Amino acid sequence: MPLVDLPLPALERDADTPLAVQLAHALRTAARAGAVRVGDRLPSTRSLALDLDVSRTVTAAAYDQLLAEGWLAGRRGAGTFVVAVPPSVTGPRGPVDAARPARARATGDAAPIDLRAGMPCVAALDRAAWRRAWRAAADEPPDIRPDPVGLPAFRSAVVEHLLRHRGLPADPGTVLATGGTTAAVGELARILPRGAAVAVEEPGYQRAVEALRSGGLEVVPVPVDGDGLVVDALPAGLSAVYCTPAHQFPLGARLSAARRVALVARARTEGFLVVEDDYDGELRYDVAPLPLLAALGPDVVVHLGTASKLLTPTLGVGWLVGPPDVCTALVGQRDRAGVRPARAGQRVFAELAGHGDLGRHLRRLRRELAERRRAVVAAVADAERQILGDAAGAHVVVPLASASAEESVLATAAADGVTLDGLSRHHSGVPSQAGIVLGYAGPTRAELDCALPAVTAVLRAAG
Repeated sequence: MPLVDLPLPALERDADTPLAVQLAHALRTAARAGAVRVGDRLPSTRSLALDLDVSRTVTAAAYDQLLAEGWLAGRRGAGTFVVAVPPSVTGPRGPVDAARPARARATGDAAPIDLRAGMPCVAALDRAAWRRAWRAAADEPPDIRPDPVGLPAFRSAVVEHLLRHRGLPADPGTVLATGGTTAAVGELARILPRGAAVAVEEPGYQRAVEALRSGGLEVVPVPVDGDGLVVDALPAGLSAVYCTPAHQFPLGARLSAARRVALVARARTEGFLVVEDDYDGELRYDVAPLPLLAALGPDVVVHLGTASKLLTPTLGVGWLVGPPDVCTALVGQRDRAGVRPARAGQRVFAELAGHGDLGRHLRRLRRELAERRRAVVAAVADAERQILGDAAGAHVVVPLASASAEESVLATAAADGVTLDGLSRHHSGVPSQAGIVLGYAGPTRAELDCALPAVTAVLRAAG
């Protein structure tokens, strides 16, 4: 049925709410009322814009929002289809009834809804731009010899990205392509003296911890608090400090300005290297980010970034910005060990950046994740729980009273068809904190809305 025949309310052109937001809301309402059903094909954005006498930008933005939420799906050569109906936002929902949609999903053929942290929001990807970038990347001839540094186009794209989105002026000569942050940590471990001590955040990113240990280094856990890594707790005799200052993983704190200055000062005085993992630093929803450690101390800081959280791990690429001597040592090691960052992902990233698609994706991603975060925060508040961390990234932490409470929540949620992540496993030593690390980027919006009532119920039942 043509959409113009539906009883849509008139768009209010003088309202504070953007027209695209109004149109997306009207489409959701029509779907809830049964006027649009699963399997229906919607008009093209062009024809809908003509029918509603609005710009095509309005209709395209509304469709993009519903595509990101998971209610619509585009089929190449066929159009845009309704694939799910948004749940009603009215009516009482008790904790038992609220868990039923997720439980029914788990007991059926579908896989559990995965709310673990660390996954990208691939629903926000513009699939047309994605395909276009891959086609353009495939136009390049096959490589004849390996490249230990990275494609010039990729490194230039990284320099532009860091300047525009992270405020870091970088020289292309100090930028290396990597296989991602964990791979880069593993490479850095191999250029440090074997058996050297490296401080890591506790709790922290355990894949980086394992990469350091695999490189023959001694890992020294250092506590974190509401201001990030406790710099005063760093012991003497370190060769490096690994940290996530923009959005501490997993607790979500931002390293304070005073501690940033103190950390760089100690690195210079004591001669250790600071490894800054900026895995999701582009994703802030409250205030502007503080200056990167690499901007404060380019002589002692190695800055790491990745496309895996911003786009998808399919690309298998990241970047490293470091002091010249560190870059030289890494390139020499790559030559000796035969390590070569994959070029296909570099080409795709450069194409996305070069045509403005990366910037548009980041803006769309921030909007989408900010809305998802609000929904998660509301669900946790309904359970009368608090969250830790800044309004940033793609996960929150819900503290719990004990390890047994954490285990109970994980098990109950799994029985209800929702996979959660516990805070205990993010410790290098004996866990000192318990809680749930709740990610909201990986599932579709429909899956997230289906799972959150169950999350509320299990958190409330934890006592």
